[in-house]
Amino acid sequence: MATMQGMNAVDLVAVTAELSDMLPCWVHKIYQSDAKTIYIRLNTANKEKINLLIDPGKRMHQIAELPSLPKLPPQYAMFLRKYVNGGRVTAISQYGLQRTISIDIQKSEQLFHLIIELFDEGNVILCAEDYTIIHPLVRHRFKDRSVLPGVVYQFFSPDVSQITREEFAAQLAQDDRDVVRALAIGSYLGGMYAEYICTLTQIPKETAAADADANQIYDAIHTLLTTVKTKRTPIITDKGCNPIDMGIQIQSGPYNTYWQALEAFYPAAIPKTKSEKRPFISREDRIRAQQEGAIKKFERKIAENERKLELIYENYQLVSDVIATLHTVSKQRSWQEIEQILQSDTTGPGSKIKTVFADKAAVELDLGLPVFLYVHETLEANCTHYYEEIKKYKRKIQGAKTAMEKVQPQKPRKVSQFVRPKKKWYHRFRWFYTSDNTLVVGGKDAGQNEELVKKYLEGKDTFVHADVFGASVVIVKGQTENWDEVSTFAASYSGAWRSGHFFVDVYAARPDQVSKTTESGEYVSRGSFIVRGERQWFKEVPLHVMIGLQIKPSTQIIGGPQKAISQRVEYAITLIPGMYEPNDVAKKAVKILREKVPPADAAALKFALHAEAIAAFVPPGGSDFEKTEG
Repeated sequence: MATMQGMNAVDLVAVTAELSDMLPCWVHKIYQSDAKTIYIRLNTANKEKINLLIDPGKRMHQIAELPSLPKLPPQYAMFLRKYVNGGRVTAISQYGLQRTISIDIQKSEQLFHLIIELFDEGNVILCAEDYTIIHPLVRHRFKDRSVLPGVVYQFFSPDVSQITREEFAAQLAQDDRDVVRALAIGSYLGGMYAEYICTLTQIPKETAAADADANQIYDAIHTLLTTVKTKRTPIITDKGCNPIDMGIQIQSGPYNTYWQALEAFYPAAIPKTKSEKRPFISREDRIRAQQEGAIKKFERKIAENERKLELIYENYQLVSDVIATLHTVSKQRSWQEIEQILQSDTTGPGSKIKTVFADKAAVELDLGLPVFLYVHETLEANCTHYYEEIKKYKRKIQGAKTAMEKVQPQKPRKVSQFVRPKKKWYHRFRWFYTSDNTLVVGGKDAGQNEELVKKYLEGKDTFVHADVFGASVVIVKGQTENWDEVSTFAASYSGAWRSGHFFVDVYAARPDQVSKTTESGEYVSRGSFIVRGERQWFKEVPLHVMIGLQIKPSTQIIGGPQKAISQRVEYAITLIPGMYEPNDVAKKAVKILREKVPPADAAALKFALHAEAIAAFVPPGGSDFEKTEG
């Protein structure tokens, strides 16, 4: 199960199954919030967005919203963007029951493997098609493998999910531990799932692994994995977050998806909002939040060191033998020779030694957690180092708590309700959102008409045009039920307005019907297109444009059909074809709208309410004011 310390291999089976169900998808952009945490924004074939959080060594799952991220991405995020932005994700797979995930990304003719390591300290590694490492987030050189550019990435030996029933039985027969430890460590199940398998099979967990019924255990494990892949019932318990119900006291759930349960379980990051300014946080509150975060970090460090001490004493004889043996051998051989000898030991005590630190005369022993040992010190002296670490973090906790008592929070200052909108690609064009929130974009001139069709018209969009010469190309970005709004927009920004007409016909077509290809002897001017095949017609569409001041979620001038705009703005005017020039209309509209704004807000709204912003939505040609909207 997923805990605050990280996710188990079985948890990752559920995560990869959920992600695989959403393939294919495309890499939109990669972000990095700190030295290690990576976020990948993916777009699915259905234009849904997936926000994937990768916290190496701990967890990987979807989140609903990206947190606040640095404006200048760290170097590794920029490196990944260069290689895989825009690439097609063809597979997301887990290597057996190990905490290693591979995201396969096809870009042009190249296939990349983005390897996510969620064990030990964790890592993110970009590999070529043959698994040659291009660049890792963190470089490592271990006893039995290296994570360095140019080296072929090495996976660990196959586990129970990849080997045959007979191979598993042989493996279990050679294990000298009790069955629960053999499954937890040797088969990568972890303690909770190992105990769950013992419960399902009714095999006492203290049974020697060699005496246990291997066939029964093998079937139970594969049944568990199938359930996790296909019949998830995600819940949160007092012990952690599970993809299935294992009979533990439920605190919340079941959730629709495992990632929603994980997001509810793990502390949430502050989401990045596109339309609202983040609330002001006083210096005192920031300090307090940092101190609270530091205390939680120190408590995790204490728990980790206490667990390592428990593991040392649980494996007292093994640890003592390793220290004594290496202490003696290091006086006769070099550490380079010792490392080579250890690499060849795949079954004895030496197989537990994962890393050698020659400069410190120390090794890292795998006891379920990596335990650091100095070989020239006794077991008790090594334990003392961990006790000192625990004392150090306890002192830090006490210091943080004392400092928190001295910090007096101040009253938060008032934050302006007016938020400047962030620039979007469509702001250069005419645009509006329909009542069912679909983006509609129109060109202002022949050049923008060309750009919209060539660059932004996609497979599921709709091409819309008034049936007159000199009209705006209009693109509906997605599906909508409000075709009256779309047709009014296309009709109003056309030559019909300039000619003084109040009604005009409008048609819609699919992208594959729109072309610049002409028949022999024909010519299509810049900004014009040939539309072939059946079209959807909208007859006698009325011309009008409402222009108004939107306050929330961001403060800006918007314009378009009255039905769509009126529900989004606080103050507005409506235009119909008439006699006043566009510049005069914009100036008069500013005056009318400013009179409606409360005097106390007038100064604060100058950034949004001005003639240039209104002129962007005034149709070409003469206009009259139909009426003002309160």
